[in-house]
Amino acid sequence: MNNLTTREMLLALREFDTPSITNVVATYPDNPLCLGLYNPWTQNWYTDQTLSCWYPELGAITGYAVTAVYGLPDPSFNRLSFMDVIDVMDASPKPTIFAFEQQFPPEFAGKVGLSGGNMTSAMKAVGCIGAISNGPSRDKDEIRPMGFQYVTSGVTPGHGTTAIHAVNVPVHIAGMDVAPGDIIHMDENGAVKFPADKLEAVLTNVRRLRDEEAARMGALKTAGSAAEVRAIFAGKSYGKEKSEV
Repeated sequence: MNNLTTREMLLALREFDTPSITNVVATYPDNPLCLGLYNPWTQNWYTDQTLSCWYPELGAITGYAVTAVYGLPDPSFNRLSFMDVIDVMDASPKPTIFAFEQQFPPEFAGKVGLSGGNMTSAMKAVGCIGAISNGPSRDKDEIRPMGFQYVTSGVTPGHGTTAIHAVNVPVHIAGMDVAPGDIIHMDENGAVKFPADKLEAVLTNVRRLRDEEAARMGALKTAGSAAEVRAIFAGKSYGKEKSEV
């Protein structure tokens, strides 16, 4: 595509909202601009409604997934620490997004304010720009001026002793399966993942989709009847005559 570097392509994807990215990744398999990377219903490639974005004003971010699994301490396994996460982030292509799965008992799961200001400062120092988790975190006011995005299940002020059970393994977060090195795109709508080798194709197609939809929206502004609206959508697989728009 052009002569854009990988970093420039990642930055360019921040011009688009996450639903636009899902549209070209897998949402509309009959559309020629859709890459059809996943069966849209049966595969876990985007997040569900249980997460919320802390700082919508930051807009969309995109980065390489670094992953970890957290849970309660296990006396038989204490080999890993947050410094192992930092080492992986430092070695990863940049920028990174920390995707951490929380595996806590139900009675604790809603009360684990896991990542706060100190963890965020450390992650930012090694090129991480955001984090996503199926559980809560904390220090929302402290983190706000850092320009670091969080998408989590909520916010809570405290936690007990936690432990890292695995680093850079496949994780499941709010309906989305993420492997280390996947590209994550996230904003106030949630998150989507796709393989890093599809980055250029996703950017190319989402740009074309933007142009196509801009032309359609322009035409709709002058439409004055249902017949005209039908004519505008005729032949478009993002809005077939009797399908959902």
